[in-house]
Amino acid sequence: MQRRNFLQLSSLLGLAGLLRTEKTKASEGGIADKFPSDRAYWVSLLQKISAPVLDNMSKGELRKNMKIEVSPTWDGRPNDVAYMEAFGRLIAGIAPFVALPEDESTEGLIRKKLKKQIQQSLAHAVNPASPDYLYWGTPKSRQPLVDAAFIAQALLAAPEALWTPLDNTTKQRVIYEFKTIRQIKPANNNWVLFAAMIESFLLFIGEPIDVPRMDTAVETIEKWYIGDGWYKDGEKFHFDHYNGFVIHPMLVEVLRVNVANGRMEKARYDIAYKRMQRYASFQERFISPEGTFPVFGRSSTYRAGLFQPLTKLALEHALPKEITPAQVRCGLTAVLKKIFIPSTFTKEGCLTLGFVGEKQAAIADSYSNTGSLYLTAYVFLPLGLPASDPFWSDPYTDWTQRKAWGGKEFVKDYAVEY
Repeated sequence: MQRRNFLQLSSLLGLAGLLRTEKTKASEGGIADKFPSDRAYWVSLLQKISAPVLDNMSKGELRKNMKIEVSPTWDGRPNDVAYMEAFGRLIAGIAPFVALPEDESTEGLIRKKLKKQIQQSLAHAVNPASPDYLYWGTPKSRQPLVDAAFIAQALLAAPEALWTPLDNTTKQRVIYEFKTIRQIKPANNNWVLFAAMIESFLLFIGEPIDVPRMDTAVETIEKWYIGDGWYKDGEKFHFDHYNGFVIHPMLVEVLRVNVANGRMEKARYDIAYKRMQRYASFQERFISPEGTFPVFGRSSTYRAGLFQPLTKLALEHALPKEITPAQVRCGLTAVLKKIFIPSTFTKEGCLTLGFVGEKQAAIADSYSNTGSLYLTAYVFLPLGLPASDPFWSDPYTDWTQRKAWGGKEFVKDYAVEY
């Protein structure tokens, strides 16, 4: 009797262990109880982050309904900058997703709604008669230069979805604001790329450009390259995440448009792209086995937006050869689940001023506000790939640090010369 009971208990324990193992594998694969796949989770999170901005701005009610929180060390610039920040940064991250072909699937209907909301919001953004006409800048603040560039980046990423359908009045108003913003002189750092990004969009649609504003920016950033995938952010090196937030992806986009229009040599684009790939290889290695990453430097409130080079390369099927799409998906899914816990959102659904949760407002920089936080949307760039793409369809794969600390084989890393 005792032996039979022991065997029964052993069998039950074995089954429990197997179930725990399977549950762990599912969790490691990013499959939450609530979602059938990583992609479903990402789309749901994109919806959650987008809703407070687009649900309101598409109706001209963003200023009315979006509660703005500013840094405890706020520098006194007009709070109105927050609305352009929220809108510009959000749409720059989700533009590839809404650019996918329309279909009648659940996801397709979500994309269709978001695309329409962005188009409606763009009309409000440049209509002086709208309650949500954006603050495009005065001598009191240069901040709108930054976020106008994010709007330009979104339009370049999805022109057929976001630019072509606009009515002619809205298009002319956008062009007017982009040209008027030339009155703002960029700071001598990554800001030069914001000016160049706006000029790149104007070049893309066949408008006259401010040549020095474009060319000086590219030459300046190229001069600041210091090796192994890293650029300085100004005359001195800053150890922060701005190579990810801005420098690599915007430089590559500016060069892409200029090369396509015969203004610059393709070799410059190629070398910038290789440097971005090298930097992205560091970013994949930033992700710890647990799904965290090192938080250092300013603008930590931008959260997962720092991974823009990595997500951009995934979108363009150009990841470094040693990195598979699935390991990027799985690593970033783990990151998103660490950051976007319920308390990372306010009761109104906006992002909190901090990093994880609701009690970190003290890390906000003097320029940080609720709108600033939406730069995190750059992590969603791979949603511009269809669900059938290997990024989404390949099975769970460990990322580099998980392999390394799990005693598995992983690729060794070496510096590069370009």
